[in-house]
Amino acid sequence: LPYLRAKSIAVGPVPVFALRVTYVGELGWELYAPMEYGRRLWRILWQAGQPHGMLAAGYRAVDSLRLEKGYRYWGTDIHSEYTPLEAGLGFAVRLKKGDFNGRDALLRQKDAGIGRKLCCLVLDDPTVEALGNEPLLCGEEVVGRITSGGFGYSVQKSIAYGYLPVELAAPGTRLDLLWFGERIPIAVSPEPLYDANNNRIKEVVTRAVS
Repeated sequence: LPYLRAKSIAVGPVPVFALRVTYVGELGWELYAPMEYGRRLWRILWQAGQPHGMLAAGYRAVDSLRLEKGYRYWGTDIHSEYTPLEAGLGFAVRLKKGDFNGRDALLRQKDAGIGRKLCCLVLDDPTVEALGNEPLLCGEEVVGRITSGGFGYSVQKSIAYGYLPVELAAPGTRLDLLWFGERIPIAVSPEPLYDANNNRIKEVVTRAVS
């Protein structure tokens, strides 16, 4: 099934709606099934995956991977106080499809230009991990706050996201993160940090042939 497509399938006796999408930046699926089939579906997938070395991973692994890909997290990176244009999600909004809640406000903002932008940031010290809501300083002025952060194990970097004034949002801009009273150098980085061409999620991967 091609990327960003969906299909109703059966996994053994379980009816499943399968979406070819990913929140971790790798070739993946989201599978939806009626609640009463949950345990059975898990057992089938788990048993089928064992010969291939499949492991169960939790939220912290997912969070690390989505940070590397620049996937936004609802409730921190995006919520009702930020617009899709500010969050870098303007591509997901069709302003010409007709009226919808917030359309007029987005049109005005598009014409006027955004004043702040969600940015990917990388800490100089990879052993320091931003937890969220830490101030971002330009000199002695607080210019933004961290919305989410964590360590990216694939890229071996400490990653954070935060909204900054557009004049400070260019990659390479140097700032300081106020972390437990200590100033930690941090820089705006291009995103995503991992697989910028989306080869992994589209399965355009060169495989070794023995």
